[in-house]
This record gives sequence, structure tokens and C-alpha cells, in this order.
Amino acid sequence: MKAIILAGGLGTRISEESHLRPKPMIEVGGKPILWHLMKMYSHHGINDFVICLGYKGYVIKEYFSNYFLHMSDVTFCMRENQMEIHQKFAEPWKVTLVDTGENTMTGGRLKRVASYIDDETFCFTYGDGVSDIDISDLIASHKASGRQATVTAIQPPGRYGALHIENGAVHHFQEKPDGDGAWINGGFFVLEPSVLEYIDDDDTVWEQQPLQKLAANGQLSAYRHEGFWQAMDTLREKNHLEELWLSGKAPWKSW
Repeated sequence: MKAIILAGGLGTRISEESHLRPKPMIEVGGKPILWHLMKMYSHHGINDFVICLGYKGYVIKEYFSNYFLHMSDVTFCMRENQMEIHQKFAEPWKVTLVDTGENTMTGGRLKRVASYIDDETFCFTYGDGVSDIDISDLIASHKASGRQATVTAIQPPGRYGALHIENGAVHHFQEKPDGDGAWINGGFFVLEPSVLEYIDDDDTVWEQQPLQKLAANGQLSAYRHEGFWQAMDTLREKNHLEELWLSGKAPWKSW
């Protein structure tokens, strides 16, 4: 099974980092968050990746073209113009990098990689978030549903303290409650190739017309994930992920 990963957005809300590199290449624990995401999928036996590039896509191409250098010790012999790579470490990955355009919307990016999908069920997600989701169970749930698409539904944690007010008096205060009860799109989709028929062109936003039509046609399942999930939209969230990694208790580290 293949995993299609969106990695072409501008990342304007984390511009402190994304002005130099695409958001999926922002590092957590010294490794791009894209690498963490791929390690998650690889742990569940998914090692064939199609990465949808856009903004500063050459940074991602250069990273994978020099992967051995990034992951290994190296000796450069200047006198003999030679390079020796020590402790060669190879991931069991096949990585296809596709330029899907700088201004293409999320649905359009998926449509642009249609020729790499083949006629089989595939995973699809955003390149800027991690989770302790059981991807194998997610895939099994999708297959059992018999529907064209499955979205992972999550309840994001609250960011601020909640006040319960009656007649002008605060009767209860709760620091950062666990969401407001609403389930939202957490990415980590499992899709059938037929969903591509719902995408018109580069301007199609996956989260709008395609998902709305799939839902209206009874072809969209929800996989409820109540565990850890965190997107990296802001510097605050990046620092939070970094702290979790450095603590040695990163919830998404399953490998």
C-alpha cells in the first residue's frame, strides 16, 4: 500500500521556520517532521511513499538525495577526492517526489499524482502532523466499512481555560479542557482510487467539495482516534513536539 503525503504548502503560520524550508522539513529532534511521519507509516509496513511537493520542494529532493549523508558518519579524503560513508543505514523506503505546483490546492495535488497511485487502496495525509494512531487498525476499519473514503476524526485539546458562567458569576473553571466535544478532520485518510473522480482541477480543495460530496453520498467513514494527535501549525506547537521528543516520551514514536 502507498502513502501519499502533502508537502507543498507555504506554512505561513510558522513563517519563523518556513521562510527557509517547506513546513514538513521543519525539524523535531533533529529530523524533519516528514521523516517522523514516514517512520510512523513504516512501522505499520507501509514503505512506498509519494510526496506532493510545492513550495521549496527542492529542499525535500536534496534531503532524500543525500539521505546517507544525513544519517551516517562520513570521511572526506580531500587529497584523493574520495568520500567514505560509514555505518550505512538504509530505510526500506521507496520515495517518489512529485512537483505538484506552488499554488495548487490540496485536492489538486492529490489529482496530480494519480498516475502513481495505481488501482489500489492508499493512505493520504498532511505532512505536518504526528499521532499515535494505529494505522493498521485504521486501514482495517476502512476496508470493513466498504466505503470510498475514511477520515481520522480527532478531538483537539483546548488551548485556553474554560469559564462556566451563570448570572455573571464563574461557577466552574477548567484549565485547557479536552476540546469542546466536536470531532474534526485529523488527516490520516484511507482512500479508494475512485475518490479522484470527485476532484476537478488544481483549484479543488480536498476538504471542501470532494469530502462534502463523499459525505453526501454516504461514502465517507470516520475512524475515531482518542489518543495523541498534534499538528505543527505554529512555533508554539513545534516547540511542544520538540519538548516531547527530548523527554524521551514522544507518543508518536512507535519504531
